[in-house]
Amino acid sequence: MPTGSSRIDGLLAQLRSQADSDLLVQGRFGLEKESLRVAESGGIALTPHPRVLGSPLTHPHITTDYSEALLELVTPPFSRFSEALDCLEGLHLHVHDRLEKEFLWATSMPCILAGGDAIPIARYGSSNPGLMKYVYRVGLGYRYGRTMQVIAGVHFNFSLDERFWPMYQRLLGEQGSLRQFRDHHYMGMVRNLQRYGWIIPYLFGASPAVCSSFFADKEPDLLVFDDSTYYEPYATSLRMGDIGYQNRKEEGMGIKASYDDLSSYVHSLARATRTPCPAWESIGVKVDGEYRQLNTHQLQIENEYYSSVRPKQICADMETPAHALQERGIEYVELRSLDVNAYHPLGVDEIQLRFLHIFMLYCLLRESPVISCTERKEIDRNFIWVAQQGRDPLLKLQRGDRAVLFLDWAGELLQAMQPLAQLLGEQSNDARYPSALKIQQQKLNDASLTPSGCMLEEMREKGEGFYQFARRLSREHWRYFAGRTRDAEFSEQLDRLATLSLMQQKELENTDDESFDAYLARYFAGQIGSSASEC
Repeated sequence: MPTGSSRIDGLLAQLRSQADSDLLVQGRFGLEKESLRVAESGGIALTPHPRVLGSPLTHPHITTDYSEALLELVTPPFSRFSEALDCLEGLHLHVHDRLEKEFLWATSMPCILAGGDAIPIARYGSSNPGLMKYVYRVGLGYRYGRTMQVIAGVHFNFSLDERFWPMYQRLLGEQGSLRQFRDHHYMGMVRNLQRYGWIIPYLFGASPAVCSSFFADKEPDLLVFDDSTYYEPYATSLRMGDIGYQNRKEEGMGIKASYDDLSSYVHSLARATRTPCPAWESIGVKVDGEYRQLNTHQLQIENEYYSSVRPKQICADMETPAHALQERGIEYVELRSLDVNAYHPLGVDEIQLRFLHIFMLYCLLRESPVISCTERKEIDRNFIWVAQQGRDPLLKLQRGDRAVLFLDWAGELLQAMQPLAQLLGEQSNDARYPSALKIQQQKLNDASLTPSGCMLEEMREKGEGFYQFARRLSREHWRYFAGRTRDAEFSEQLDRLATLSLMQQKELENTDDESFDAYLARYFAGQIGSSASEC
């Protein structure tokens, strides 16, 4: 069978001949966007999650990530990018109107920090699921430190229209279970998103610099930009580099998820949640009556394993992610490598989403063999190299048994996507698909057009350190939201959801008649699942 672009060209020719060929452009798109709440003083907000926004345990669209101050806004899936972005803007406006003397930070890397102990861990009430989410975060703090946990990002959730899969199965001439076919090709997409995912930090990375307060009293292996800022001159995304949350300690202990197929993926993560780890045993679990972590295993729960992309299934109440995937297969793919776009109030724009749609479909259609141990190491190194040195015109990546210039490989990759972008434009009658790809190609020709390049250039021109730059953009975004028209009906709906979520949390707390110790014991014995597993 032909490989690479020749295989895709053949598939696209076949797709054009299908009566329902437009199913390729159909899909479901969702967004998750993290933002730090920041006090007027410029430091991380120390106030509790605003009650007026509802319960972060049970609200479907407004919750918290690691910290009480790290808001996470979650849209449902939509059939159009514009709908997902409109929903995200509505969530932003709702939060904007209900914050008191606080604003949302515009960048992935955080504001001024006063050390890890000053970062408030998110709380979810006194129910067992709420306590589990809290203790899990306490454990993350002990294992990796709190500062890296308040780095923000954007997650892009994508699934193809379900009508696509039987058409695609017929086109490939394959037989058997449609669910197994779908899972097989989604896992192929996931593997290719890892193989070629280094293109994302170059095109969209927006964290080439960081406030010196991020490191407290430690001296990082970075250059000095000014007296308040560290940076790397060619960095694209320090968030995705060595200083970000990359499970470096687990990686050193040999934990790597298997992406050979869905069953291997699920079982490799489940195994890590059952395997004791001496390094974590030294922390202890329950010390002087207080929990420090959920357990001493390599992973407390499956979601502790960091990955730039995850296969996902929607969890029912009291169900773990692994069980959901095993029972119902892959519902969508979550791409997690996007930095917050500092130049857009929403942290992401439609041009990015259109390119990601092209890229993810390209990764689906391209041949995707299993990842060998050697290739696994290459994938990890290539990603880190682009995150930390991506705009260096001499940067080389490892491609099999040879080193190749990043710019050459990236140019080849984008060139191979052109026929797909053209087809999507034709099927949707929307020239913005090929236009989105062209904009990314221009960034290869001129690295100063990348977000990371723009940020450092602007900081130099204005004489700003990272903090001053990020605060200025944060205030500009605040003014943007202050001037936008509100959708009163949507805001009222969110108020109702806030009230309902608080009632749901209270009901959980009132009906909890089991000790937390017993709850955890049953959970890890596999006798129950928990909504807290989506921690």
